[in-house]
Amino acid sequence: MSWTNWIRGFADYLVLERSMSAHSVSAYVGDIEKLAAFFSDDAHRLAPCEIKQADLLHFLEWVNTTGIGARTQARIISGVRAFFKYLTTEDVITDDPSAVLELPRFRQSLPQVLTVTEIDRLIAAIDMSKPHAQRNRAIIETLYGCGLRVSELICLKISDLFQKEAFIKVTGKGNKQRVVPIGREALKHIGLYLDGARREVDVASEFTDHLFLNRLGRSLSRVMIFTIIKQLCQSAGIKKKVSPHTLRHSFATHLVEGGADLRAVQEMLGHESITTTEVYTHLSREYLRENLLSYHPRAR
Repeated sequence: MSWTNWIRGFADYLVLERSMSAHSVSAYVGDIEKLAAFFSDDAHRLAPCEIKQADLLHFLEWVNTTGIGARTQARIISGVRAFFKYLTTEDVITDDPSAVLELPRFRQSLPQVLTVTEIDRLIAAIDMSKPHAQRNRAIIETLYGCGLRVSELICLKISDLFQKEAFIKVTGKGNKQRVVPIGREALKHIGLYLDGARREVDVASEFTDHLFLNRLGRSLSRVMIFTIIKQLCQSAGIKKKVSPHTLRHSFATHLVEGGADLRAVQEMLGHESITTTEVYTHLSREYLRENLLSYHPRAR
């Protein structure tokens, strides 16, 4: 069986068994294609079932020489681990040569966030006289107001919106669902979009339940959301490197700085580990000091 067939089976495994998004599957498959290329040349020609731990270490040494950063190397190792786990589930191998591979160490950088003032400037930059302005306003309000990932936003359905209860049902990583509260501003602008601009779109039959649509009546792409935010930042004069995920970071940061419980933020973000949520919160030293002085009995 060729590398191509094993990679195709691996992609199916990631979708069916691991419930990964198309974006994650594409990244993992790309990494295994690097592995396949390395072990398909004359110097290292090996089939997947023939690869040993020492062979994988040679592959990682080669990856390191390409100048790829530590984060990308870590993702490649994760992909390799997943691939060999797939091979064990298919009974192609009995011993997993990737089991002892260690992820490279890298410094955890703090996420970029926007201040509340910058969020206001971003929203104010929307020219409401332009086509799709109400849709874009609803998108920004929802991203920032609910802390959604961009993949969660573009898959959001009208049937996921519970306006009376002020909640939305979100399908996150691994098709795991969670319920997230939604604020009045986001609800208001979603309502205006549903009652106005969206009614004027000729909706494709398979996208009738999708909340946010493009001009062709189909779901928006990740790239389109990035483009909308980039253009708004330029109009607002915001010089920071901003993406849809920046609004998610800002959501978490502003909640915690406002006194929200970290566990509640974890639940809203859909994080399995509280440690992941702590990275998102990125609290200032002054804020931590204020908490110490306010709540510790020996600091008052």
